[in-house]
Amino acid sequence: MNSSSQIDDVVDSFFEQNNEEGLRVFVAGGSRAGNDPQYVEEAYNLGKQIIKMDFKLDFGLSNSGIMGAVARGVFDGWNKKHAKVEDSPVQAVTTKAYYDLYPQDDELIKQINVRFASTLEERKQKLLNADFVVFAPGGVGTLDELAYDCVAMQDGFLKKKPFILFNINGYFHHLVEYLKTMAAEGFADPVPFIVVDDSKEMGIVFRLLKLRYEKLKHSKRVYGAVRQLIYELPYFIKKKVDNSVFVEHIIAEMEAIDQNGSDEEKQELANEIEKAYLEKEIERMYERLAKSGRDTSIVSDKLTKLKQRKKKNGVL
Repeated sequence: MNSSSQIDDVVDSFFEQNNEEGLRVFVAGGSRAGNDPQYVEEAYNLGKQIIKMDFKLDFGLSNSGIMGAVARGVFDGWNKKHAKVEDSPVQAVTTKAYYDLYPQDDELIKQINVRFASTLEERKQKLLNADFVVFAPGGVGTLDELAYDCVAMQDGFLKKKPFILFNINGYFHHLVEYLKTMAAEGFADPVPFIVVDDSKEMGIVFRLLKLRYEKLKHSKRVYGAVRQLIYELPYFIKKKVDNSVFVEHIIAEMEAIDQNGSDEEKQELANEIEKAYLEKEIERMYERLAKSGRDTSIVSDKLTKLKQRKKKNGVL
């Protein structure tokens, strides 16, 4: 048996086990915390949202930074719901070499169900058998994971599934524009990323996925379902003004209008969904413009300093 077949066998076995354990979320993010405390705070809240939905976490193992915060949020939420911890809600996949880098007496690491992969390639394939994939802020490792996953899905080596960008502080706005440019210029297929700006929006997305998600095998149906969720998500965010409004109630109202509403009511609902979508896109566009302005300011400042340095050294 060749190495490729061996990996396929391992991954198939892993996939079957995941199916028996319910929905799992694979989160890829940084092992560093970033400069703004909000990154870690929102990562921790992401972990709590995972447990609130009765999902479980898959990740590449970390006890620090964004990923450490997500794992801590999962465990804190889990411990409040379970008097006795029997099965860990967190599953890490890593190689033995990477695992040996962590102190064996670390309290967080000891709580994690660690699975070993022979290679980094096998590790990535195991992690991708989760039902949903969330990309949180991180460095080149996170970018590598995102690129690998997009290629695997585009080339048909990965079943179509929801990809979510956890856009804390607009962290991924450059990447979103770049991905759109690649597709628009004909260098890649469009990837339907669900972009969420904070943990509250993530909670709504998780609830929608839990209520509507099916492990669809047909790629076009998965793509269409995710595109529809992306389009309708701003409407749910707008309608869910506080904790007294439940996603289930909004869905029930939409379904009642779709099945029994008048033509006017259906048109009004369609208009409200369209308006919410456009408002959210315009809001994000203004945020991107503001960031672009800051970027321009930074470049201008650097250029001024370079000119001053050249003049000081007698170059000009």
